[in-house]
Amino acid sequence: MGSEAIGAIGLGLLLVLMILRVPVALTMLIVGVVGFAQIISWDAAVAQLKTVPVEVLSNYSFSAVPMFILMGVLAAHSGMAGKLFDSTRVICGGWKGGLAIAAVGSCGIFSAISGSSLATASTMTRVALPEMERYGYNRGLATGALAAGGTLGIMIPPSIALLIYAILTEQSVGDMFMAGLIPGLLGLVMYSLTVTVVMWLRPSLAVAGEPTAWKEKLLSLTGLVPFFGVFLVMILGIYFGAFTPTEGASVGAFATLIYALVKGMRGAQLWASVQETLALSAVVFFMLVGAETLGYFISVSRISFSITDVLYGMDLTPLVVVLCILALYFVLGMFMDSIAMLVITVPVVYPIIQAMGIDPVWFGILTVLTVELGLMTPPVGMNVFVIKAMAPHVGLGEIFKGVAPFVVSDLIRLALLIAFPILSTMFLL
Repeated sequence: MGSEAIGAIGLGLLLVLMILRVPVALTMLIVGVVGFAQIISWDAAVAQLKTVPVEVLSNYSFSAVPMFILMGVLAAHSGMAGKLFDSTRVICGGWKGGLAIAAVGSCGIFSAISGSSLATASTMTRVALPEMERYGYNRGLATGALAAGGTLGIMIPPSIALLIYAILTEQSVGDMFMAGLIPGLLGLVMYSLTVTVVMWLRPSLAVAGEPTAWKEKLLSLTGLVPFFGVFLVMILGIYFGAFTPTEGASVGAFATLIYALVKGMRGAQLWASVQETLALSAVVFFMLVGAETLGYFISVSRISFSITDVLYGMDLTPLVVVLCILALYFVLGMFMDSIAMLVITVPVVYPIIQAMGIDPVWFGILTVLTVELGLMTPPVGMNVFVIKAMAPHVGLGEIFKGVAPFVVSDLIRLALLIAFPILSTMFLL
């Protein structure tokens, strides 16, 4: 049996094991080791089990992952999220649908130092949903805005998804962060416009908030200072070369820790934050070990090159190839977690992107945005299920219905980024 056939069987087995609910990291590890053994040898496959975990865990670039996670956990536990929503609520006071816009804005700002969509969605749901319900907001609109706003965490830098894509494809982490800035902010603006359009079409879904004076709005900006302070230090430091993205993650985590200590976080709370960080980091690193092992198998099977040859034979343009891959991501996003999807598929599709001469940074932004869509589409929209866990009294159907306008908004944003690549690459010129 040829190596390409073994590669195809391996990918099929990968899907079967995931359908059987075998953990994604373990699935990749099993398929990677067994497939590599079938093509090379069992001795070489076993040797991989010794070397790959050491390579991943000792990779300096990967040390940014736990730092970004720690930064988000400290921000959630120190009360920063509550102050953030209070500030955006005052700024949007008196607007029709103002609380929903404030929730979206809070999610966008919180995600700028959280780096995680699921963490953003769960934290802001605890803070914002009770307030929106108190003012009589339609539960579908309220939870839909939070589910959509939570997805901003995967794009607005620092983003764990962009970091992992950069490492898997050997791109500059700084370039990926800079490329994600405009698409992330564009999403924030478009989600706010989506709330406005929904309010215009169905004004009964929400009421205007309590009006606030301009003096109150200006004073409320102080609640945004910690977020913008940490965000600007990291992004400007990375952009101007003061420190690397990995060092920037440490700087951001340290700044957030100082804020948490000033706000009174002490022993038990700090230890709980460290434990949560370690647990989340272990999950990510296990998936990275599995992805690295799977990547070796895919490489020796040469299945990516076979797929590339087929695409060349079909005489498809690079744009059509990109659209086909994005369509695959959109379908996979309905069933898989975003990080799992990236670590499984990027080793397969990236050689195709290279062979077709497609800009890997631009493609990475499109990939992450499409993965982001999967976080709020049925049947397995992870953000939707996180919000359902935070608000069990709201039905899944209500949340999916409420998030539908934001899915349309993201499809429009994706079309804009495909049509105008400059939106992703303007800071890289």
